[in-house]
Amino acid sequence: MNHAQRLLAFAGAAALCLVARAEPSTGPLLGFTPDNSAAQLKLEATYDAQLNPADLRGWLEQMAAEPNHVGTPHDKANAEFTLAKFKEWGWDARLEVFQVLYPTPKSVTLELVAPTRFTAKLHEPAIAGDRTSANTKDALPPYNAYGADGDVTAELVYVNQGMPDDYKELERHGISVKGRIVIARYGGGWRGLKPKLAYEHGAVGCLIYSDPKDDGYGLGDVYPKGGQRPADGVQRGSVADMPLYPGDPLTPGIGATADAKRLKIEDAKTILKIPVLPISYGDAQPLLAALDGTVVPPGWRGALPLTYHFGPGPAKVRLAISSDWSLKPIYNVIAFLSGSEHPDEWVLRGNHRDGWVFGAWDPLSGHIAMMAEAKAIGALAKQGWKPKRTLVYCSWDGEEPGLLGSTEWAEAHAEELQRKAVLYINSDTNTRGFLNPSGSHAFQELVNQVAGSVRDPQTGVSVLARLRARLQVDAAKPGASEDDKELAQLAAAGSVPIAALGSGSDFTPFLQHLTLATLNLDFSGEEQQDGVYHSIYDSFDHYDRFGDPGYHYGVALAQVIGRAMLRTADADVLPLQFKDTAATIGRYTTEVHKLLDALRSATEQKNKLLEQNAYVLAADPTQTYVPPARDSAVPFLNFAPLDNAVTRLTQSASSVDALLASAPVELAHMESSQRLELDSLLQGMEAAFGHAPGLPGREWFKHTIYAPGLLTGYGVKTLPGVREALEDRRWAEAEQYIGVTAGALNTYSDRLDRIATLLRQAPPKK
Repeated sequence: MNHAQRLLAFAGAAALCLVARAEPSTGPLLGFTPDNSAAQLKLEATYDAQLNPADLRGWLEQMAAEPNHVGTPHDKANAEFTLAKFKEWGWDARLEVFQVLYPTPKSVTLELVAPTRFTAKLHEPAIAGDRTSANTKDALPPYNAYGADGDVTAELVYVNQGMPDDYKELERHGISVKGRIVIARYGGGWRGLKPKLAYEHGAVGCLIYSDPKDDGYGLGDVYPKGGQRPADGVQRGSVADMPLYPGDPLTPGIGATADAKRLKIEDAKTILKIPVLPISYGDAQPLLAALDGTVVPPGWRGALPLTYHFGPGPAKVRLAISSDWSLKPIYNVIAFLSGSEHPDEWVLRGNHRDGWVFGAWDPLSGHIAMMAEAKAIGALAKQGWKPKRTLVYCSWDGEEPGLLGSTEWAEAHAEELQRKAVLYINSDTNTRGFLNPSGSHAFQELVNQVAGSVRDPQTGVSVLARLRARLQVDAAKPGASEDDKELAQLAAAGSVPIAALGSGSDFTPFLQHLTLATLNLDFSGEEQQDGVYHSIYDSFDHYDRFGDPGYHYGVALAQVIGRAMLRTADADVLPLQFKDTAATIGRYTTEVHKLLDALRSATEQKNKLLEQNAYVLAADPTQTYVPPARDSAVPFLNFAPLDNAVTRLTQSASSVDALLASAPVELAHMESSQRLELDSLLQGMEAAFGHAPGLPGREWFKHTIYAPGLLTGYGVKTLPGVREALEDRRWAEAEQYIGVTAGALNTYSDRLDRIATLLRQAPPKK
């Protein structure tokens, strides 16, 4: 037994001690009778005893040993390994293969051609002490998937993070990017928006680099001394226009099977129109140093040892990219454990498996936790236990280029999923730190109960208590936002709120396209992983040191999600509570009210300053300055339909929650036809939030409460039809979606009212 094995043996013993000290439940579990609650807790103790951190470490070391992006031999080998493991553990598992458009670079060139010459490395060298960093035979060079091919030479302009406000700042300085190549630093918004906005402003190419201020030596020691990004580290990533639709660009809305009808590449809306390339800060430094012109504002300055200028010129660069645009197979592993009582009610769990190179942290750290769950649940089944509802475990391929595996599977099985899915639980990366719960708020109380029953590996308190403490400390810090303060107040007064979901992982097709109830759960906050995100240095050796040493939080994640899966599968009545949904949507409604008022106030102030010529008088007369354009007046909109719908939702939710509290006991006396209707209503509650025509300009996204922002990428927009219309000053559309959203809330309340009627009709217990 070597040193690492001794540490893992100790870790395993420590994990079991923590399980033995788990906090007792203070009452019946949500959705369970008292007797069944006690039985469920015993089952969970048996489940916990199967979780072994040595398993997680071994799986990670094997699966991250070689590059495993789409199309590599190791990607397929990992699929086959996962399939074999699920079968070994007693699951009915299969491979489902899809054929997707996955462009890969054939040649990439980046050169500074004026005022001096420099050729970018575009290469990440091996690092001493990292055993896999030289194992790059099957690795692709750093690139951005779904950018256009092209060969362009043009002046360079620095655009900060390349977000909408950055272009407004350029306009104020009289700087255009038309016909030029932009260089943007990562941050401020999703990477795919940077080249999209550059193209919309007339640029012919886009470079994206990681500034050391954000994830390099500005934050700490670089790899291998510390965990931060070294000078040659590059953040790869997709730039497909996923706020329109994720998945295979050629098959929107349908599964990318071998015989699927496909768009022509030139007709695919999510493929960008200009070449785009990610580069290291080592390659970015000579380009930025060659820029001249006005010095940028303080907020635009990074940590490189140079003065940051806007340009344009005298720096001129050549960017040339040529790609292979062929179809490639992706391999999803789907495993079933059939339910004994409700086989047509599915509780789903997923994590993707593919990485940009080795992918130890992203995504395999979450995948190994999922495997631990599947192994432990399989052991329960071999001991004679069967879930009441069917469990479905999903190992996704092709997430990194655009949520390909999950989206294609969800689209191919859409009708069946909408009939059967009760809940989809997702994870992605996982590290040492704090629980991050987000998703459908009807499951907020379940998350709180589960998190209260799992011990934090470092402090010994529950992961819920540690999360609540963090929220309270964040709210007490100088400069804390109003959102931070509100979250802390809510957490202190009752259950810890879960966040809303935008996009960026495999929950997207389930929540926002099929409108199925969804959770995303992971741990983070105390790792040093961001600096190797999407680089070759996201390796086993890096994660073993800086991600989750000892794999304690991998076990903790398996405990949290495993409990959520088991409780949802075995509950006497689905473990839903609706007051959190009503309260959360009520807060969102207050926010859009305030947004409109703030827009009106800001518009009036801005237009008054323009009338006084204040912007010009306050500017430096020796520099070019263009004042902002005048905005039209902000009207008063009719929020009454939305306000009334929220009031009704609050009342209906309160009534149903009170009835559900006693429902597990009453169900034994309910007629079978009533019970079937109740199950159907509860299973499909989230669907009431769907709007079949979709959101404005992107019909793939159907959810009226949660969506990724059209100009935030991953970041969530709540009440998106209303909020984004207000932000873009589309007043008629905002009023339209006030009505649409109110209609969805009323449909949800209709279902709640029918549930209440069914529960009241149940014969009293004897």
